[in-house]
Amino acid sequence: MTATETLDVCVVGLGYIGLPTSAVLASRGHRVHGVEINAKSREIINSGRAHIVEPDLDMLVRAGIESGRLQAHPEPAPADVFMLCVPTPVGEGCAANLDYVRSATESICPVLKKGNLVILESTSPPGSTEMIAEIVFQNTKFQAGDIYFAHAPERVLPGHILQEVVQNDRIIGGIDEVSTQVAAGFFKTFVQGELILCHSRTAEMAKLVENASRDVQIAFANELSMICDDLDIDVRQLIHIANRHPRVNILQPGCGVGGHCIAVDPWFIVHLAKGKARLIETAREVNNSKPLWVAEKVKAAASKLREPVIACFGAAYKPDIDDLRESPALEIIQNLQAAKIGRVLVVEPNIESLPGCELVNMDQALTQADIVVFLVGHGPFLALRAAQLAEKIVIDACGALASINS
Repeated sequence: MTATETLDVCVVGLGYIGLPTSAVLASRGHRVHGVEINAKSREIINSGRAHIVEPDLDMLVRAGIESGRLQAHPEPAPADVFMLCVPTPVGEGCAANLDYVRSATESICPVLKKGNLVILESTSPPGSTEMIAEIVFQNTKFQAGDIYFAHAPERVLPGHILQEVVQNDRIIGGIDEVSTQVAAGFFKTFVQGELILCHSRTAEMAKLVENASRDVQIAFANELSMICDDLDIDVRQLIHIANRHPRVNILQPGCGVGGHCIAVDPWFIVHLAKGKARLIETAREVNNSKPLWVAEKVKAAASKLREPVIACFGAAYKPDIDDLRESPALEIIQNLQAAKIGRVLVVEPNIESLPGCELVNMDQALTQADIVVFLVGHGPFLALRAAQLAEKIVIDACGALASINS
């Protein structure tokens, strides 16, 4: 594969990673056959729109559809390259549930041909890429060397995916040296960052380690916030002061940790390490405890009012996206609803509906609420004026007040 070669690429899974990747590939001239089992999502994509919120993605999807280089289908088709972009949730005993990966691999077996490249994008524990190779060999006539297999984990930030999928350095690990080189040739067609080559097991572990490291750092900040609350210390001022030390860089606390990576991937290491990942496991426990701690703070405030109205600002797992996966904000909202301590309003500007919740706009929330709870620092929330929160009980779990009061 050369940097200017036009390829047929089959992307299995058009979600938060698969669709942006497909749109970028199409913009680079590749012909992309996207596989999406959700009929409504397929319809939206084929109409030239994105079914997820990501800056500029609508425009890039529309361009791909109009050019004929991007289409969404229910089944795989023959291609030069296959990319598996399916979920890998936490399963029983903290192990990775690889059912979607197995199913996606089995689905492409009937259309594989000799010389194809199969890339596992999904975050997976060490050995997963070798597992999909075994599945292919068991379900086809191919032997080792006929098909190339590699793992190339995404390392992108939601809200910046279209830039980072191109500009970020990319880890590429094949099950053998030839697979690594073939995969590198493909990624050179659209990645501007450095290609970091290694074995597939190292690539798989690297992604887990990156996210576990972030989780530990966030846990320190979240634990510090709970300690400072007991000591009546402004944790954000404290962190600002401590970070003046030239070798200290404490992150900002929040209402927990969510999303498809940081809240999930460390558990895979805990499962594999068999008792040795004590720090990683404790960090997960600290971050998992933070939503309950926030909810208890809200309940304590609500208990002092008669028939309180509580407005929760934010339900996504991070600012300015619509992704609710593993969202600590949503966990807090559901906890408050279950406690039946008052009427719970939800303000989430990036989604149109939230089953089981009373979704309102900012003006409605500010008019009706006695208690305002900032859970996610969405841009529109940070543009509020302090005067709009006058006479409200405000609980800030994400640092929004620093921007509102500035």
